[in-house]
Order: sequence, then structure tokens, then C-alpha cells
Amino acid sequence: MKNDSRKYVFWAIFGMTGFLYIMKLFYMQVIDDKWKLRAQEIAEKRREILPPRAIVFDRKGKKIIRNKTYYNLMMIEKDIEDLDTNAFAELIAWTKEEVRSRFREIRENEGYYYNPHTGKTTSNYQKIRAYPFIKELPAEEMVKIAPRLHDFPGFFKEETSMRTYPYRCGANVFGYLSEVTREEIEKDPFYKPGSLIGRSGIERFYEKYFRGQKGIKYIITSALNNVVRPFENGKYDTMAVQYPPVTLGLDIELQEYGEKLLQNKRGCIVAIEPKTGEILALVSSPSYDPNVLVGNKNIRKNYPKLLSNPDKPLFPRPLASQYMPGSTFKLLQSLIGLQEGVIDVNTGFPCNKSIVGCHSHPSATNISDAVKMSCNPYFYAVTRRIIQQKKKKDVFEDAAMGLKKWAKYMNSFGLGIRLGVDIPGVRPGLIPTPEYYDKWYGHLKWKFSTIRSISIGQGEVQLTPIQLANIAAIIANKGWYYIPHFAKSFGKKGPLKEYRIKHRTMVDEKHFYPVIEGMRRVVYEPGGTARRARVKGITVCGKTGTVENYEGKLKLKNHSVFIAFAPMENPKIAISVFVENAGGGGGTWAAPIASLMIEKYLKRKVEDKVKEKRILDAVLLNKYK
Repeated sequence: MKNDSRKYVFWAIFGMTGFLYIMKLFYMQVIDDKWKLRAQEIAEKRREILPPRAIVFDRKGKKIIRNKTYYNLMMIEKDIEDLDTNAFAELIAWTKEEVRSRFREIRENEGYYYNPHTGKTTSNYQKIRAYPFIKELPAEEMVKIAPRLHDFPGFFKEETSMRTYPYRCGANVFGYLSEVTREEIEKDPFYKPGSLIGRSGIERFYEKYFRGQKGIKYIITSALNNVVRPFENGKYDTMAVQYPPVTLGLDIELQEYGEKLLQNKRGCIVAIEPKTGEILALVSSPSYDPNVLVGNKNIRKNYPKLLSNPDKPLFPRPLASQYMPGSTFKLLQSLIGLQEGVIDVNTGFPCNKSIVGCHSHPSATNISDAVKMSCNPYFYAVTRRIIQQKKKKDVFEDAAMGLKKWAKYMNSFGLGIRLGVDIPGVRPGLIPTPEYYDKWYGHLKWKFSTIRSISIGQGEVQLTPIQLANIAAIIANKGWYYIPHFAKSFGKKGPLKEYRIKHRTMVDEKHFYPVIEGMRRVVYEPGGTARRARVKGITVCGKTGTVENYEGKLKLKNHSVFIAFAPMENPKIAISVFVENAGGGGGTWAAPIASLMIEKYLKRKVEDKVKEKRILDAVLLNKYK
């Protein structure tokens, strides 16, 4: 009995001790902030070293993103002793009030933390932490300051780097960097105050690659908190490691030329290498020099101007603009019709303008001529056969079944889904499904005649320019594609694995040949709509599109659209061009722009100077008739 009593006493003491220990830990870690501050102070005995960001080259080995060395003047308030504000202000060429104001700004920018357990609000600012007092000092300015820094304990220089862009193009591809927020520092321990992070473009998408691996240097300080020597002679230090050079599939000269062609125009160009999916050029117009958003000073000065510009130079048109594709969409209707067996290569339909409007041309007696002449009634008939296959007695059920299969075909071409391109801002476009129309008209209360505008790429169908370029790449490949991407290689490793997967459409290879022949006829035969797309010595296969454009009920100038690939045999470039409010058809403006890009890429020069001058001189910014 006595043994039992002793056992209970022992367990009671043991339990009470454990409870008190847990409560003490809770108090230290959650309620009492001084222990957290002490832990931070110990952590500050190590200095983190951030490497320069990865250097970036284009497909030809040209350096297109590099780093330039700058310096931050850092400060640790705890180490500052009897600061002579006048002398310090004179050293950095500031006023005394500007120095005091900067101290206040650093504290205030850190914000405040509310402890729900104590009800106390404390500043996030830590006197033992290093903060950048002056950022982005060029070497010539730091040379004037550095020799006298020993007179001002608590201040020291820290080497950093900022991006610079030798070619003043590609801003929509590269993106820009800006300083991390406090929330980002708390979320990812890689960063510290003053660090830069990718905000858009590939700088954002590949942030964790481009930033490299940080290094750590452990130090021993004196009683006055001055650095005495490395801890254990640097035994535990680690080197900062810059990420290996990154090579893009981008052709910077082609990118530069595309931006030149689209000056004084709104629109975009996307060029892809079909056999790899590498993006050769991605032009959004109007654009801007990427160097204007390098560094905090430039961002504060230029970003508001770019943001308020009515032409939206910051908006990535090739990725995020969702346009009706117009007659370029007829290529897909042809392929699906052939695969479904509702037409064959020699199927003809009359050009009946009472069904749907069309331009004057003979009736198409085969699929290749229908593509060449871009006959609206022909593709109305083809799409009706695809959707209304009479597999259900009820015409509404039959339409729902047919549209569901049609949408599945479109998804296999990368439409109506996000393509997974290695850049932020990619939108999926819109491929309507039965569920989509059910929301508009009610379940089983619509049929083909209700949605017939989708047969010619109008109505509810919306595609992005990068999807249009990928359609051209798929047709060039006769039924397959790699997801379009920028990064060709990381060091010697090649692209990420998701960009090495071959995606196949639901259409067999044999059905692409008559459609490709039709695309050739579009450019080279009488009655074709894209004679301006011809390139001497190169067979171009293309398809024009003319997209009606409204602002409310007000009819504006049509958009000009063209997709193509070349050469016809062994294609090396697939392209889409979209010129907003251009007026005319796809053959008027988009087709010649595409041909100049094809010629520039394949020949490395442009011989047709008359065509080039016409495009360069054109100003197409007025959207009203």
C-alpha cells in the first residue's frame, strides 16, 4: 500500500514538473518577446551572402541579361555610437534632416506586430539587424564613401548587383525585379532586407533558379560588437553559389526586329520552333526598354507612367489577350471534320451567302480550296456536320453530344486550357462546352443554329496569340507539340522535364496534309488571301483571319490576324501575328509582318525592303473608322 502511495506521488511530481516545463517554454516562445529577440541577436552573428543572379543567353549565345555591381550602405543601429549626423550627412552628400528622415523611414517600413497573448504592439524593427541605409550605390559613389566608413561604427558596405539588359527589348519576356517585402522575408529565409525578387516575366517564373544559393559567414564579435575574426577560421562558412548560365530559345535579334515592326501599332507576335516548342520571339506592342525598371529609383519614377499609359505596355498581350481567332480557326474545323469522317478531302459545299456572309469566290470543291478561299458557308456546313451527327433523336441532345466531343478535340490542341508556358500571366482562352451554353440558354435548349458563329472563329470562341502560334506549330508537326517555353537549357541540363513531353492531338497525321496544302495555296495561288506573305526562295504555309471588333455597339476597325509556318518541308518557325484595329483583312497587315519575321529568322536578313518600309511606316493606332 505504501509502495502504491509513493508511486502516485512520483507520477504527480513528474507530471507537475513536465507541465511547468511546457508552460515555461510556451511563455518563452509565444508570450515573452525578449527570448525571440535574443535568438535573433544570436542569428545576426552570421552574415548571409547572396550571389549574383544567373546570367542569361539567347539561342545564338548572345548575353541578353547580365549583372552590374552596385553597393548598399548598410547599418546596424545597435552598433552605431555617438553618430556625428552633420559629418555623416556631409560624407553621403545628404542633409542632416534627410539622414534623420531615413532612420524614421526604415523603422516605419518594418511595421508592427501585435501579440494576441499579451495585448502588446511592438515594432518589427530590430536594432541588431542590418538594414540598407542607402541602396544601389554605383561603384564610383561608394569609392568616395568607403575610405571614411571606419569613422562611423555601425555602417558598412555590402556588395550587390542589379540586372542590365544590353538589348533594349524583350521587357515583356524578361520582367523586372524589385525589393522584397517584410512578408516575403518571413515566408522565405533566403531573403533579407534589401534583397531583390522577380516580379514578372521569366525573372519571376524562374526565381528559385536565377537567385542561386546563398552563402553564410560566421563571425566573432568583441564586447563592443565589432567584428574580430571569422568563427573557427571560417571552417563552417559556405560560399555563395551563382546559378549556372541559362540559355533561352529566344532569338534576341528576331525579338528586336519584331518590336521594331510593331512600333506605332497595338498587337503582338509569337514565333515558335515547332520541333522543340522553344519560343523564338514573343512581342507585345506597345512595349518599353526593360532597363527603365532596373532599381528602386527607376521603378518609382517609371512604373506609375507605364501603369497609367492607356496603351497598356505592361500588359502581356501574347499571353493574356483573348481574341476571337477569326478564319484561322477554320483550319481546326477542317482537321476535326476529316478525323470524324463527316467530310473527306474532296467534299465540296456551295458558297451559299444566304446562310452566312462571304466574299466573292467560286464554290470550294475540296478541303484544300476551302482553306485557300476561306469560304464561310463551307465551314458552317463542316462544323454543323461535326456537332449535329444525328446520333441522338433529340436535336438538342445531339448538339450537346457533338459539342462535347468538339470541345475535347480543341482541348487536345491546347485550347481552352492553360498551356503551362514558363512565364506568368498565361490565360486559357475560351472553348465553349455544353455546360457553358446551358448557363446561357438552359439545359438542352440550344442547338447548332444557336451557336453557329463558332464555325468561323467568331462568337464565344477566344484564343490567345500564343495558342494561335502553337496551332501553327502543331500543323507544322502534323499533330503534336511540346508546350511552348523559353528556357532551352539550365547549364548543360536542358529544359525542365515538363517541356520534354510530346503532346499529341486527337487528329491522325494523314489528315494534316490536305490542310497544309490549303495553307500553301492561301499564300501562292490565285484566290488565296495572303499573297503578301510570300518570301523569295521559301515556301510559306499560312492562314489569314479578319476579326470583327466592337466597343459596345460601336463597330471599330477589324483586327488583322495571320498564322503560318515555314518552310513547308522541315518547318523551322511557326508564327502568329495579331494587329489590333488595323482595318482590312489578315492579308493586309498581319501576313506581311509574319513574312518579314520568317525571312529575318531563316535568312538572317530582309531582302524585301519595299515590304519592310511599308510596315515600318504604318501607323495603326487609331481604332475608329
